[in-house]
Amino acid sequence: MSIPLLLSLAVFFLSSSSSVHSWRPWPSTAVNTTTTTHYTADDLGVSKKFEGSSEFVKLRYHMGPVLTENITVHPIWYGNWTPAQKRILRSFLHSISDSSVKGPSVATWWRTVRLYTDQTGSNISSTVVLGEEKTDRLLSRGKSLTRLSIQSVIKDAITAATKPLPINPKGGLYLVLTSPEVAVENFCGQVCGFHYFTYPSIVGYTLPYAWVGNSHGRCPEVCAYPFAVPSYIPTAKAEMPPNGDIGVDGMVSVVAHELAEMASNPLVNAWYAGGDPSFPTEIADLCEGIYGTGGGGSYTGQLLTDGENGAAYNVNGVGGRKFLVQWIWNPYLNYCSGPNALDQ
Repeated sequence: MSIPLLLSLAVFFLSSSSSVHSWRPWPSTAVNTTTTTHYTADDLGVSKKFEGSSEFVKLRYHMGPVLTENITVHPIWYGNWTPAQKRILRSFLHSISDSSVKGPSVATWWRTVRLYTDQTGSNISSTVVLGEEKTDRLLSRGKSLTRLSIQSVIKDAITAATKPLPINPKGGLYLVLTSPEVAVENFCGQVCGFHYFTYPSIVGYTLPYAWVGNSHGRCPEVCAYPFAVPSYIPTAKAEMPPNGDIGVDGMVSVVAHELAEMASNPLVNAWYAGGDPSFPTEIADLCEGIYGTGGGGSYTGQLLTDGENGAAYNVNGVGGRKFLVQWIWNPYLNYCSGPNALDQ
């Protein structure tokens, strides 16, 4: 990552409201070539998020809680979503705890997340289930959301007159998913998703939550990379999405990113690198853009190819689904790891 980009990100975070941020790794100006097998010192200057970048990482535990109890994810569908789009994301969530799926699987990907513990030595839960859902097709908070108004969307969902979402501060994760017609503060500019916790003054409770947006028609080359590529890399070829939906297939990896970080840093006082909890580098941030062996910079790493449709993926899910999700920092190996690694 270049110095100007780092400076611009720093200014962005200092000027925005507090939340833990995730931006999808839109590629650098280097071509995303699958023939790169060796890296030079110059390459490391472009991106330090390589598989073996342990010398750059000072990940520490800050004594806060992690999600050791069973985790229930409550999606809040804000805007217009087709049944097919909902099925893709539900299938991913159902896949996290299903150990019966053949490897490399979403469940084996989650095992890396489970390596993180709290101060008692208890691991993050292996049980992640899809909970009750809420849909807001009428866009009750408008078509343009700020970070704080996203919390109001959650308040609406848990206080609804009919079928309100249950309130679960210990194991509940509230996932606000916005459709393409919804604009969100800083969406596409720097972020494709973020997580934090709700303010009691707005929602009434402290609840871990995340927002992820569908970038279709807005910025798929940023938030759905590598299923769309930016025009400034004319020789790059977009990968085919495994479920046939560029926007939603791109969302899957952002959702995975945010779930891993909510589980390991739900109140922004557990696992992260850096001294400032308002600008942390978390366990998924360390591996942004890495989906396979050799990944780093603008190269995704070695991916798998679906023999039926040629789509790119790296994990299997329930019902024969396939997904592409970024790797996670392994605290024991001290580098990014994933279930599709060639040395596993």
